[in-house]
Amino acid sequence: MAATSGEVPLADAGKVGIDDEQSLCAAAWMLACDGALSDLSEAERSLVSSTAETLSPRLLDSLQAAVRAGGDPLGTAFLRLRSAERRRGQGATYTPAALVKPMCDWLAGYGQPGRVVDPGAGSGRFLCAVGPLLPAAELTAVELDPLAALTARANLTVLGLDRRSQVHVCDYRSLRLQPAHGPTAFIGNPPYVRHHGISPEWKDWLRRRAAELGLKASALSGLHVHFLLATAHLAHAGDYGVFVTSSEWLDVGYGHLARELVAGPLGGLSVHILDARAPAFADAMTTATVTAFEIGQQQRPIRIRKVASADGLQDLRGGTSIGRERLRSTSRWSSLLVPHVSVPSEFVPLGEMCRVHRGTATGANAVWVTDQDDPRLPAEVLRPTVTKASELFGLESAVLSDDRALRAVIDLPADLDVFERDDRAMVDAFLRAARSAGVAPRPRARLDHSALIA
Repeated sequence: MAATSGEVPLADAGKVGIDDEQSLCAAAWMLACDGALSDLSEAERSLVSSTAETLSPRLLDSLQAAVRAGGDPLGTAFLRLRSAERRRGQGATYTPAALVKPMCDWLAGYGQPGRVVDPGAGSGRFLCAVGPLLPAAELTAVELDPLAALTARANLTVLGLDRRSQVHVCDYRSLRLQPAHGPTAFIGNPPYVRHHGISPEWKDWLRRRAAELGLKASALSGLHVHFLLATAHLAHAGDYGVFVTSSEWLDVGYGHLARELVAGPLGGLSVHILDARAPAFADAMTTATVTAFEIGQQQRPIRIRKVASADGLQDLRGGTSIGRERLRSTSRWSSLLVPHVSVPSEFVPLGEMCRVHRGTATGANAVWVTDQDDPRLPAEVLRPTVTKASELFGLESAVLSDDRALRAVIDLPADLDVFERDDRAMVDAFLRAARSAGVAPRPRARLDHSALIA
């Protein structure tokens, strides 16, 4: 859509005139204040009351036009203004349209729900997209961040969806839902926060709630697993949904609870794994999996497939049908799609040459991953290591024969007395700096072979 004379171009809406979070708050409130979602939570009222700023009618008109054209200028401004570090603490990674559309199309085509719930709504991208497809459904946004919740209110109001919408500013794990007329559908992108950022109280909550379903939970589970468990408790037989999450739960040990939920109480229908070489999110280096489910569905097998990119999701069809019992007995779901390869007899399995124990105690890669020639430390503790999967994607063959381009993991021995005086002084200085940064004394990652290349 081209801008008329004197208007802010749609591509620039949300940039011009929105220079800080106060102006974003003002814009969102001015767009929502006359609608049916103007009854704010206490946290939102506090934000609005501290914002005396008013924005020009021209900017507001341009923002409205951008939203009605299918854009999300307020959400884009939020991502631009809120630091990545702060957003990462709440798992605020917004979903691109390439993922939102096929998920919404599937949800609208699967049934006629009385209510749609987005457990981590952000600026309301999913509800704004699915609302017009399901004109009879109530729309429920759940968002912990009050500023993001304000942007969701504004977007829903601009699109005329406010009169059948609710916005709950709370933690999804504490949400209580009133009975709905018809099934409840769940859709969204549960926030991805590693276990380091989850409080002990919520980890206890995870164990208790999992035990109520006869399942075991690991304290290492990320926040997205908490949201899957909360959904299993909120939903009833016949409810259904589709979530996009990090793919890690498919294979890691602490993803066991997620696998049990999908194969069991959540009633998984399909799992679509996006190729790791096609990042799904612009601001997060994580793989993505789209999982569809229907509560109580235990008869049909679950379809699992890999797709090259979000464009391949389409209507979430296709995939290899795998029985639920087989899935329950398999610890690495993605391996089920690996084709059988005939290995020549003269080849030696990598596992007979070295062992790599993956893990980190601190989550502080900026401290424990460095350059191979880091002058602060003795050369023998700097182990060339593949620290990102992307370092392997560009290989012309399946062999990584040169480690010079890799970074190094700092691998300190348990007994520091093995170092000569000068080297020991370097190690002690490094550890003092690490402790000052609030990092644990040493990583628990253990490397049993110095060359992590084949």
